[in-house]
Amino acid sequence: MKDVILKTNNLSKKYKNFTALDNVNITINKGDIYGIVGRNGAGKTTLMKIITTLAEKTSGSFELFRESDENLSESKRRIGCLIENPAFFNNLTAYQNLKYYAIQKGIIDYSKIDKVLKSVDLEKARDKKFKNFSLGMKQRLGIAFAILDNPDFIILDEPINGLDPIGIRELRDTFKRLNEEENVTILISSHILSELYMTANHFCFIERGKVIKELSKEELDNECSKCIVIKTPETKKVAVCLEKELKTTNYKVINDTEIRLYDYLENSSKVNKALIQNDIEINSLYESGISLEEYFENIIKGGEK
Repeated sequence: MKDVILKTNNLSKKYKNFTALDNVNITINKGDIYGIVGRNGAGKTTLMKIITTLAEKTSGSFELFRESDENLSESKRRIGCLIENPAFFNNLTAYQNLKYYAIQKGIIDYSKIDKVLKSVDLEKARDKKFKNFSLGMKQRLGIAFAILDNPDFIILDEPINGLDPIGIRELRDTFKRLNEEENVTILISSHILSELYMTANHFCFIERGKVIKELSKEELDNECSKCIVIKTPETKKVAVCLEKELKTTNYKVINDTEIRLYDYLENSSKVNKALIQNDIEINSLYESGISLEEYFENIIKGGEK
């Protein structure tokens, strides 16, 4: 059984006549890098603010480390967040800025500062003034702030927004290092699916405050990957034919009536011919798959209805 870090139950938030969150149900398990994808104003930040108690819910509930949102005294100590960037001081160094916040948090072991700077690959910039930081370095210092208390779960709102490709890659490496080496579960939001795809292993699509879809990276790959879809009542015979006649194992049996082949995309007629020659019953054979951008657009359009 998976260890659940966060679970929401019909979580809603209303501002007079505007519904920012509408019965949101998501589950984040220990070890996940969970990506919330949605356009600006879709409800991503509102959800994160409620989870971190920066905003109050209107209805519904949530559990954090299996502790009810009515009493989060212990659970709150196990999370770190970067929703609204902390006010770093331009004339202070990275170390001095974090020391200031360590004092605010009641942290007396200042060796933690060097540890978190190393975790976000800023140890060489320890004594560099904040005003001389690039945007990517500023974002990583914000993450260092978020993990100063050694949290088990960190919540990051649009951390890659505005970064150049190098900054995005550096931040992506930071997330993976925290997740794999520090065993930190991460909730991260973005309006760019293609960037989250490189980092997250689970995705939630949100539009107009509603969760449109929640799926794993493997499920996302199945829905987006370019492939030849073979509909047949004889999946076992098709698998044998693919391996013996077409010399490929690059396929996936989806269910009893469907196989997806990721080879021969430029020569589907050869696949069709091989199946016919082996007297295999085929209901249909066609190419499928869309880009991540197209998938995101289709999901959002569905949420607008």
